[in-house]
Amino acid sequence: MKLYRDQGVVLRTHDLGEADRIITFLTRRNGQVRAVAKGIRRTKSRFGARLEPFAMVDAQFYEGRSLDIITEVSTMSSFAGKIGRDYDSYTCASAMAEVTDKLTSQEGLPDEGQYLLLVGALNALSLKAHDPESILASYILRSLANAGWALAIGNCATCGTPGPLHRFDVRAGGMVCESCAPRSAAHPHNETVQLLAALQIGDWDIVDRSGLTARHESAGLVTAYLQWHIERKVKSLDMVGTPLIHL
Repeated sequence: MKLYRDQGVVLRTHDLGEADRIITFLTRRNGQVRAVAKGIRRTKSRFGARLEPFAMVDAQFYEGRSLDIITEVSTMSSFAGKIGRDYDSYTCASAMAEVTDKLTSQEGLPDEGQYLLLVGALNALSLKAHDPESILASYILRSLANAGWALAIGNCATCGTPGPLHRFDVRAGGMVCESCAPRSAAHPHNETVQLLAALQIGDWDIVDRSGLTARHESAGLVTAYLQWHIERKVKSLDMVGTPLIHL
């Protein structure tokens, strides 16, 4: 029996049988891990509420034939409780977890950068450090960049012409010059373009000063860019308050 231990954030859970539950983690050293928590749905479960979504835990596993088994769990952070008491934070955290699940779907592939981005974003949500939807948008852009899909902002995504640029084409990978822009390209406000750049690098002074129109417009562009690259709908985004812009 091979045992291993790792830090992880709970992304989602699924009931299994009458008393068990499958827990999907993003771990620091082992990437995405799916493991069974035996008897967790019983009243006297030794795991209690420590394996709810967004919980950051230190866990011990042993390798099973199809699914690993959780043998020990200790809580490392109170993210889940704080986030769960605020609707906006909860919906944004749910979207983060779904995005992370899709970007790290290959089990056992380490991605410490993605893990640290998720932990930082959940911590910011739990502390209410910034507007929840801005934290979500920044997390999406930075996690996509970590996956190799950084949004082009300062230079044309197609030909590399330096800005200022005024058109956005999700298929090209971000901002494009007038020569490369197709008819379907969006024409975001200048403040929105500045906000996108700030979200991608985490410049919170600019983000926190941004207006509501720029936040709404940038949220739609970020959503479109995300779903174009992962080639599927992120259902949790439907719960987030900002209306989506369909490109």
